Amino acid sequence: MATAQRLHQALTPPRSHDSNGAPISTMEVDADRASRSSATNGTRNTSGLQKGDTRTVVIICGPRQESIVSVFADVLGKPHRMADSFQGITSIEQDLVLGISLESAKIDISTRNRDAVVAINAHSVSLGMPPDTYISAECDYEYLYPGLSFSRRDLARFISFTLGQINHHDSLLSKPRTYFLSTTFPDVRAALPNLDILTVGADAVELRVDLLKEPLNDGSCAPVPSLSHVGEQVMLLRQRTELPIIFTTRCTRENGRFPMDNPDLYYEYLFRAIQWGVEYIDVELWLPERIRRRLYEKRGSSRVMSAFHDFSGTFKWPSAQAESIFLESRKYADIIKMIAIINDHNENFELEYFRSKIRAEYPDSPPLSAVNMGEVGQFSRPLNKFFTPITHPLLPIIAAPGQMSAAEINAALSLLGQLPKKSIYGISSPFARIATPYAPFYEKCFNELGLPHQFAVVERQPKDYSSIEALCNQKSVGGAYLSPPVSLTGLLHNSSFFASLNSGSGPLITEAAQTIGMVDTIVVQSGSSSPLCSAPPMTPSSSNRGSDTSFGNTTAGLPPNSSLVFDNANWRGIVSTLTRDLAPSAYVDRAALVLASNADDAASTMYALKALRIGKVYTVGFRTPPNIASGLDVEPFNSLENLQRARMVRDKASPFVIVSALSPEKSNIVGMLVRVFGGSRGSSTQIRKVFLNLADGPRKGDPSLIAEQSGFATYGVVDTTAFTTVETFRLLVGQNVPYSFVRLASGQGMF
Repeated sequence: MATAQRLHQALTPPRSHDSNGAPISTMEVDADRASRSSATNGTRNTSGLQKGDTRTVVIICGPRQESIVSVFADVLGKPHRMADSFQGITSIEQDLVLGISLESAKIDISTRNRDAVVAINAHSVSLGMPPDTYISAECDYEYLYPGLSFSRRDLARFISFTLGQINHHDSLLSKPRTYFLSTTFPDVRAALPNLDILTVGADAVELRVDLLKEPLNDGSCAPVPSLSHVGEQVMLLRQRTELPIIFTTRCTRENGRFPMDNPDLYYEYLFRAIQWGVEYIDVELWLPERIRRRLYEKRGSSRVMSAFHDFSGTFKWPSAQAESIFLESRKYADIIKMIAIINDHNENFELEYFRSKIRAEYPDSPPLSAVNMGEVGQFSRPLNKFFTPITHPLLPIIAAPGQMSAAEINAALSLLGQLPKKSIYGISSPFARIATPYAPFYEKCFNELGLPHQFAVVERQPKDYSSIEALCNQKSVGGAYLSPPVSLTGLLHNSSFFASLNSGSGPLITEAAQTIGMVDTIVVQSGSSSPLCSAPPMTPSSSNRGSDTSFGNTTAGLPPNSSLVFDNANWRGIVSTLTRDLAPSAYVDRAALVLASNADDAASTMYALKALRIGKVYTVGFRTPPNIASGLDVEPFNSLENLQRARMVRDKASPFVIVSALSPEKSNIVGMLVRVFGGSRGSSTQIRKVFLNLADGPRKGDPSLIAEQSGFATYGVVDTTAFTTVETFRLLVGQNVPYSFVRLASGQGMF
């Protein structure tokens, strides 16, 4: 009875109060929320999550490997069962994951209904390599895993990508600059210990298959690494990086080691890479058109990079040949790569003219990645903006003459005036526990990437917006993150500077910040179409810590060709955490339970759940504003009757994911609710539920431990903070820092 009374108290939302402690009516709260959406230009940002392939997933498993079927099902959030054959399987069974033994699959896999079934061969390399060649040729995809101890995160990434639920390519297209790391190790195992550092600044990792060396029994190496060896290398690399992989078989004529006497060999390897769920395949232009066309038509979720390399020294960018190569490349490509070795510095300018000509005459063509090779051609590499190949000092050799590291390219951009020195701020409150350790992390990233920027942490008092506008109204400002987030309404209504931006229309506001109503990232955007009317510059608050008065240029306001973008990155950190070990489809139409003391604390979570297409959301401790509730079926737990009803429901109406944003002092309440909805595994006893605890700081009792004991998969604020940092750094600096490097570089103190 005491437990019920405590739950009843917890389920009663507290009344909101103004700054003087007086209660605010519901009408006033709703009016405040409505004002947030009225003062915005509605700059849109989407989750990048898609519905994807809805066919019935069938997993083919080897002897004594039936348990892999349940893991696939768990990642997809579905129940599973074993089937005897493909015969009779239809799309009606898409709510199940079906398993078929290897021997049974051989009987009728070739006659399966391909419109209703997606067949995935799950092969444990511990059983030996290669997998059954007939099944490999007939299946849609093939998942290689090391055995019982494999990365669940890797499986989630594989199944999410192959089923089309996530799209790396569209995300990269939206970035101002992208790079890929050209690895040159003869065995990827040599790269794994330093991979976190190697990939800082990279948006993808190129696996040079032609440079791999497969040892033979006689002590020599195979002239061409076998598919078995290459498959294991892909498996090892994918388990250690979340970055997309580029699968490259560079031929001998283009500075590689893959033989050119059998073009069909290229098709065999590149098509297998598609089956393995590799994000990009490098298809050389010299290959017969029938091969290039077939790979393009069968690429699935993978993207094709059409590659042309010229080492003759006679290739000329202004020639008709160059345009002809581009036009032939774009026929079967998602990316066009053209690289040539040059002899004269002026040829770099000819490349830039070619690039601008192509952009003007063929605006709908795939993106072009074009650079010159050799020392003379290095000038062109900082000027290329899409998928510039980079190296790293820790690599054994460079992949091409004149290749530069990300740090070298950034240093060159800085010297050319294309990467001016900026002041980036971390704006925190005196109570933000994790704000200060960000400073050494950002400094490590700036040093590793060769960026000229400076970083400082600045404290602001609650309700003090003057320090934020003072920092943002500087010529050298590069942006800021705010921890904790700040009310969008407060920023807009308490700052004449922000209101004056864009000729009085205010700053640009992303869809996420508009809907959530909280801003945690302020991005400086250059090249605004409308001139800005900057307010008089103000001096930064004296609460600036860890920086002297020379940090930043406060004598001039925000440049007239720049504007500010208010954004929210935290919701993406929550989505990334929830989909770390689960496919996005695991959440579709399911129910969630969200606990928070107020709507602001819950807003990012609610927006993230909406992006995951959650069906019903039960809420505890807050009232959901209309802009957040739109598109969601929200039911507040304001009585024990509501709670009892939610406990009694089954299937997808039962809470599948619980997210708590309550403070650590209320951990006992969180633990009780976790116990209430624990004990089962979702809509089926086979499905594991999810618990995310966003509480930061010491606590009495650990709800995560209770959740684990109750059968939940558990995550914490450490995970969301790291993923949010990845997104914030990308927004502020425009470059990628992997999640693994965030955890490595930040140490324990950051979290």
